[in-house]
Amino acid sequence: MGASPTRSTASRRLATAANALTLLRIVLVPVFAVLLVASGMAAPGLRIGAALAFGIASLTDFADGFLARAMNQVTAFGQVADPIADKALTGTALVLLSIYDRLPWWVTVVIMVREVGVTLLRLWVIRHGVIPASRGGKVKTALLIAAITWYILPFPAPLAAVGPWLMGLATVVTVVTGIDYVARAVRLRAAARA
Repeated sequence: MGASPTRSTASRRLATAANALTLLRIVLVPVFAVLLVASGMAAPGLRIGAALAFGIASLTDFADGFLARAMNQVTAFGQVADPIADKALTGTALVLLSIYDRLPWWVTVVIMVREVGVTLLRLWVIRHGVIPASRGGKVKTALLIAAITWYILPFPAPLAAVGPWLMGLATVVTVVTGIDYVARAVRLRAAARA
């Protein structure tokens, strides 16, 4: 006796290329963390390995959303797992950089509060509509990935000095886009009530 059509369809919807990339990103988070901790932010080879794991995981973030839309494979699993995977990856990186005194804790806190806050805002307005990612949000993500990668890679002192500038810019864009998300959520709620 074969599987029910509903279960078979649900399985096919779950087993998409986009979801596979999201799962790969989730798997790479502990790989990245282990490599960075093993390096102690001192061993160049392990730092490069951690940067590669972080970079590959970050590339899956851009690729999975594109594939899901291009191939009409947007799934409920992907909509939930994708932002969790993103926050797990960047959150792990920021916390570890702060633990190793490479990044001030206030920067990590500001960025993480914004990330969690945007997720909560989306849940707050979910009955009234979806707040899609803005261009500013995409710029923020790209800057944050570049800044974190720069911090992890074992650059010599003159090049390493670029890292704080990238992170400073990423932090500013993070705050500005966070305010924009609040405004958009409030407008969406107001429009729904009207």
